[in-house]
Amino acid sequence: MLGLIAGIPYWAQSLLRVLGGIVAVLLPAGTIVYVFLFKMMSFMQSRLGPMEAGPFGSLQLFAEVGKWLQKEDLYPERADKFIFKMAPLIVLSSTFLLVAVVPFGPDAWFTNFEAGVFYALAVSSVSVLGILIAGWASANKYSLLGGLRGAGQLIAYELPMVLAVIGVVIQADTMNLQQIVVAQNAGSIFGWDGLGNPYILTQFIGFIIFMIAVQAELTQTPFDMPIAESELVSGYMTEYSGFRFLIFFISEFATAGVFALIASILFLGGWGVPFSWFGWTSIDSIDNWMNVVGPLIMFTKMMLLVFVIMWVRFSYPRFREDQLQRFAWKVLIPLSLVNIMATSVLKVAF
Repeated sequence: MLGLIAGIPYWAQSLLRVLGGIVAVLLPAGTIVYVFLFKMMSFMQSRLGPMEAGPFGSLQLFAEVGKWLQKEDLYPERADKFIFKMAPLIVLSSTFLLVAVVPFGPDAWFTNFEAGVFYALAVSSVSVLGILIAGWASANKYSLLGGLRGAGQLIAYELPMVLAVIGVVIQADTMNLQQIVVAQNAGSIFGWDGLGNPYILTQFIGFIIFMIAVQAELTQTPFDMPIAESELVSGYMTEYSGFRFLIFFISEFATAGVFALIASILFLGGWGVPFSWFGWTSIDSIDNWMNVVGPLIMFTKMMLLVFVIMWVRFSYPRFREDQLQRFAWKVLIPLSLVNIMATSVLKVAF
């Protein structure tokens, strides 16, 4: 990654960025699908799940991808073909734009924006455009209704997500994601630095609000109104087939992984471990082996958070549309504002 390749020509750096981005998006997505969608859900429902393709069904995902790639790319006769075909790519591109700002180690990062939090929150909303376009361009009333539901839901839950992150920004005094990681691992709790200062302790309310908003942004149950299969026949994805449906499918789980990575950075200390364990005093004194161990730590934290997301998905029924909106505007947003106020007061006082 890219703090490590400063001496390489620009074209090679660009190629490594692309390859690294593909790995950072597709590897978590594939792992999440196999571990949680194929196996965890099966065990929760007292069944085995896929078992035929590979040992314990480990190659089932490749079989599914091969199946979807062989299907014909269809589109409705009255659809706006260009925009219809472009919508899945817009949704997937937002995931790649989002992973670009995630730091995986002291020198293992794609970009190191000073306003990384602002960038992440901005590009995460790009997927709303893809969902709206997919619903409108399909020339299908179910799809249009799903697209409108999705836009309304994502706009409503982006607000509490942004407000939940503000508490972290206030506490860390920075919007740079790398510096937020350093602030947590170099910090202390009442003078004790054995655990650093992970913000899940001081920003627990913000963490809960953020994870609920992530659940809604991913349109996962109980916030799956835009794709409610029993009502809208998969909503904005109804008319998609073959490769384009596969892109929507990949985007859903890849975005779950990237949001979990960002949550681990904001609240769980990201790639780092408490600096006091090794006598580090700053990011410049961190040993190079953290560039290898850091991504593994991030992956572990990501899997833990995705487990929570999927556990909720497999356990709860969906909200009605009015309940969904009321929960965002009357519960999450007021709570997040109270959290910001409390954080600001305590920041000034201490």
